[in-house]
Amino acid sequence: RFGMLSPDGQCKTFDAGADGYVRSEGCGVVVLKRLSDALADGDRVLAVVRGSAVNQDGASSGQTVPNGPAQQALIRQALAGSRLSPADIDYIEAHGTGTALGDPIELDALSAVFSERNGSAPLVLGSVKTNLGHLESAAGITGFIKTVLSVKHGHIPKHLNFTTLTPHAGEGATKF
Repeated sequence: RFGMLSPDGQCKTFDAGADGYVRSEGCGVVVLKRLSDALADGDRVLAVVRGSAVNQDGASSGQTVPNGPAQQALIRQALAGSRLSPADIDYIEAHGTGTALGDPIELDALSAVFSERNGSAPLVLGSVKTNLGHLESAAGITGFIKTVLSVKHGHIPKHLNFTTLTPHAGEGATKF
């Protein structure tokens, strides 16, 4: 009734044809350990989390409307906590639900932060939701696992169902 679900069952994140998200089910588990402890214990380390950030979307125009300034603040907080700059980032695993309203807001927030890269290497953008759907409560961990496995294997899974960038994103989104 909200018109949030893709009628054809395809998640078209960041595409002009984005028409809703695709529900999916799944779970994910990762083991987090201090790097020094993992190395001392001889554990296999797949990735190092240099920092993290958490926020709450705050006031917006509705349940399906993300808050762009809150997203920008979160990204900047995560970068600061990691002691990284936008120029240090080569890949972003976005939330990217595949909605006509939410995707452009997310793209604009990313553009506002990563426009500071000024001619750095290409910035690759993806969303696991095009591959698996929106695992709702497991969406974040699924994106994290995709990113870790992409780094481990040196290969980013194809971002499916993308043909043309949504025309609703700001000019900065064309730099991804």
